[in-house]
Amino acid sequence: MRRSNRRKSSRPQRIPAASLQSLPQSPPRRWETKHSEGKPRRRRCRPGAQALIEIRKYQKSTELLIQETPFARLVRGLHGFYRGVPFLWQSMAIMALQEGAEAFLVRLFGDAQHCCGRAKRVTLFAKDIRLAQGIRGMREGLG
Repeated sequence: MRRSNRRKSSRPQRIPAASLQSLPQSPPRRWETKHSEGKPRRRRCRPGAQALIEIRKYQKSTELLIQETPFARLVRGLHGFYRGVPFLWQSMAIMALQEGAEAFLVRLFGDAQHCCGRAKRVTLFAKDIRLAQGIRGMREGLG
């Protein structure tokens, strides 16, 4: 065997840029993956974690959850449907109705959630809401 007379240098050899483009690139790491727009992907939460975050957020806040203008349109439309005569509403009256309606719905959904828990389920079904209404004595005249 013949030995080479050339000494090996400790410096790595330079690769031309043209040959670098033809080399296969390693796949991006999981945290480096990007959408087609070039933005990094958002981290995904575990199932149910986002719902708990939203529940805590809305429990801390005091603002109304239903938008004011659609609710006002609904109230005026229902009043016009049942009374037939035009009627002017004060904004404070509609706000009072909205606060009462939201308090009613929050309590109803809370009771329905208790019914859901008693059935050893996590998902709220329509039958839980009907059961909560029946316990409250509200089922007369409702579908």
